[in-house]
Amino acid sequence: MSSYNTPDEPSSSSNSGHHMPPPVQQQLSRYESQKRRDWNTFLQYLKTLNPPIKISQFDHTHVLSFLDYLDQFGKTKVHHQACAFFGQPDPPSPCTCPLKQAWGSLDALIGRLRAAYDEHGGGSSDSNLFGNGSIRIHLREIRESQAKARGIPYRKKKKRKKTANDADVIKKDFSNSGGS
Repeated sequence: MSSYNTPDEPSSSSNSGHHMPPPVQQQLSRYESQKRRDWNTFLQYLKTLNPPIKISQFDHTHVLSFLDYLDQFGKTKVHHQACAFFGQPDPPSPCTCPLKQAWGSLDALIGRLRAAYDEHGGGSSDSNLFGNGSIRIHLREIRESQAKARGIPYRKKKKRKKTANDADVIKKDFSNSGGS
């Protein structure tokens, strides 16, 4: 038997500490990965402003301008009021109206940025600039204008009341799955 060890094999010699594998990084969830990407994108946006803005210097107006900046990458057709298809859910032909970010995407983005801001020492959740009232109003206006432009009024989903039947279905599903 040979005493030769390949670099991947553990060695019984005192040099075994030199071939330790790098520490395994925990796989981030999809949400955590997206939150990190969004935060880095926002920081990069602040650097592109003239003059560049440091994270400690930004305010809600920079967040609003960031949301407007993102519209250039949008995929949601938003009809102008002058467009013949304004208010039609399924227009019969194409038009020249702009593509914008969908309200739901922007709302989710702000939620992730709020969380990232808190994680990066942004202070208390009351002082979180991503939760500023003007940003909430801006998002509400986007939601309403996009709903009107598509002819689909926005209605908040109502939570369904749980019934006794729901509890029976849950118990039945749990007992069928082998739960104890």
